Amino acid sequence: MRKVTYSLTVSLDGYIVGPDGGFDWAAPDEELFRFATDEVRALGVHLLGRRLYETMLYWEDAEWRTPGRDRALDPPLLEFASVWNPLPKVVFSTTLSEVRGSARLASGTVAEEIRRLRAEPGGGDIAIGGATLAAEAAAADLIDEYRVRVCPVLVGGGIPYFPRNERHVNLELVESRTFDSGVVFLHHRVVR
Repeated sequence: MRKVTYSLTVSLDGYIVGPDGGFDWAAPDEELFRFATDEVRALGVHLLGRRLYETMLYWEDAEWRTPGRDRALDPPLLEFASVWNPLPKVVFSTTLSEVRGSARLASGTVAEEIRRLRAEPGGGDIAIGGATLAAEAAAADLIDEYRVRVCPVLVGGGIPYFPRNERHVNLELVESRTFDSGVVFLHHRVVR
């Protein structure tokens, strides 16, 4: 059965976005960016909320792909785009009427979509992007793995990585890695 993973960059005090809505402190260096690209390469589908979907539309922007443009991307960024763009995506939104590229609008709840995707043939993990979707999946006990990239910064508030719902979940450490930038990657599996 396909695993459901929740993977984002987080501040040391547990936030994915700071109190001002910014996350510039989470910008990866080249080493971490390549690591994230490899993580996306292993996915079969990505679930996104509207805000993350709109942020990630940057990668589908044809303007930066035009040779000689000021916004031309370095090879690692082009590699990420080549992996991200064809990846199937399911977007959860009550305000969008259409999406583009390899995305489709969700036709059910997070739990319904995960159950549907797990029943379909195909490989690769089902990734969840965004704290709101992850909170819904966690409440339904559908997350199998947490993959956290912890930045050495305290932002003092914002949107938390983990939902504050007083739920107890036992985890087993699968992997840890410290990057030259000081970011620590923690990969945990849910113990059921």
